[in-house]
Amino acid sequence: MSEKTKPQELHDLLLALSQQAGRLRLQLQENPVPTAQQMQILGSMEASLYRLSRETATFVEERQNLLGLTEISQVINSSLELDEVLRIVMDTIIGLTGAERGFLMLKNEKGEMDVRIARNWEQESINPNEIVISRSVVQRVITDGNPVLTTNAQEDPRFGGQESIVAYNLRSILCVPLKVKGTLIGVIYADNRIREGIFRETQRDLLAAFANQAAVAIENARLFSSLRRTLAEVTELKNLMDNIFASIASGVITADVHDQITLCNRAARSILGREAAEIVGRRLDEVLPAFATQILPHLAAVRQSDKPIIGLEVSHTQEKSGALEWRLSLSPLKDANQKTQGVAIVLDDMTERRKLEAQRRLLERMVSPAVLDQIDPDSMHIGGQQAEITVLFADVRGFTGYAEQHSPVQLVTVLNRYLAAGAEAVLAQEGTVDKFLGDAVMAWFNAPLPQPDHTLRAVRAALGLREAVRRLHEQLPPEARLSFGVGIHCGNAILGWIGTQKRLDYTAIGDSVNTAKRIQENAAKNQILISAEAYIRVKDDVQAVPYAPLRVKGKTEPVMVYEVTGLK
Repeated sequence: MSEKTKPQELHDLLLALSQQAGRLRLQLQENPVPTAQQMQILGSMEASLYRLSRETATFVEERQNLLGLTEISQVINSSLELDEVLRIVMDTIIGLTGAERGFLMLKNEKGEMDVRIARNWEQESINPNEIVISRSVVQRVITDGNPVLTTNAQEDPRFGGQESIVAYNLRSILCVPLKVKGTLIGVIYADNRIREGIFRETQRDLLAAFANQAAVAIENARLFSSLRRTLAEVTELKNLMDNIFASIASGVITADVHDQITLCNRAARSILGREAAEIVGRRLDEVLPAFATQILPHLAAVRQSDKPIIGLEVSHTQEKSGALEWRLSLSPLKDANQKTQGVAIVLDDMTERRKLEAQRRLLERMVSPAVLDQIDPDSMHIGGQQAEITVLFADVRGFTGYAEQHSPVQLVTVLNRYLAAGAEAVLAQEGTVDKFLGDAVMAWFNAPLPQPDHTLRAVRAALGLREAVRRLHEQLPPEARLSFGVGIHCGNAILGWIGTQKRLDYTAIGDSVNTAKRIQENAAKNQILISAEAYIRVKDDVQAVPYAPLRVKGKTEPVMVYEVTGLK
């Protein structure tokens, strides 16, 4: 049907034919034998009826195509699944054109055309090995951006010499571009390798119109697929961040510029002793009233300076938990444009750690740090191992007489100063202070860490103690000027945990320990006595003179000793 033909024109033509038929019927009633004029009228009517049938058929075809386009538009836009959209587009093309095969190609990231779907007239997918098309036709559509129609590619001067057309016996070909906003994103290619002339210009125009809708639907599906992938990636990233956020041992709280809490992790809920519903959405001074006045000025400072505050420590008391020690770090919370949107608070409950630190400081006064570092609560067991050590005993001389003349408070004060001097002298030589026995100090060297010069270290500690006492005398009144007697011996001993599971003591036991103590008991004020075994190890480094053999308790033979006077 021509472009000027309208449904009204078809109606007028039918009315004229009806009038002509009526007049002819009246004439034939009067004269049954047709005249030449009547025959001419019949011929004219036949021609008009033929034209009418053609026009009507074309109109019906166009109307059906338009209805088909409308229905197809609804179908292809009813799905955002790219593969489903491509399948619908391809099957519709074959149905509209009567093609044997149809291919839909889309540009890849490199700008090359990839066949995304290939279907035949039976609505079956074509095996990739069987995909043979005219690349020259496709390239012309890509280059010109216009549809290409050839009723017989073998004889078409534009393509007749192309190898693919000759080799694959391609005949009827119809190829139209897929464009979105003027940009070519792909092509639709349909052909028939058996019949010629199955495609007409009306089908070309119809397919071009359909391609415009299909291109939009394909692009929407691609955008949706990309959006879904992005959403999946964002969701996966969010889940990862949530897991990381939840696993952080420190409490993390974020608040907006109005101090309203927007987020908190599991650790923060545990530290605050509240559920998320009691925290998120509320103001900081409502959730943390006990110390809000302490941190709100710091939060204001962070916003004003746009700089973090690290390691802020606050103490407060909660009704349920009692006294608490918290450490906070406050940082500006920025968006992608580096604009401050609030503040992030990292919160650590230091209460237990402070208790442990206080306990360790107490233990360090009671146990040598070297011993303390060897303590593993999970692997401690009662018993010990043999080791060679040098044992030092230092006892305060004159303390008994001093105690009789002074109050307990004065007594303890003075005693602690002397014992501290003894402990510091031992620790200065990296020895281990085992214990304080009344007014005496017991220490050893070469354990738990090996020290090749352990005996010399013990002698140096004794000399250091004597010098410390001399300085101490300068600070104390004459009646409090006491002295030490020191005994040193080296030998094997058993070192380990002695006692029960409820009360353990890390100490040394053995004859060498007893010998050192017996030597110390025979030492006079400011005198350092060492056994012969100890002297042999240090004779090249110390000044010592033989001392009278000692008869001590528990020994059948006299103990040979030397008096140390200094270092060489």
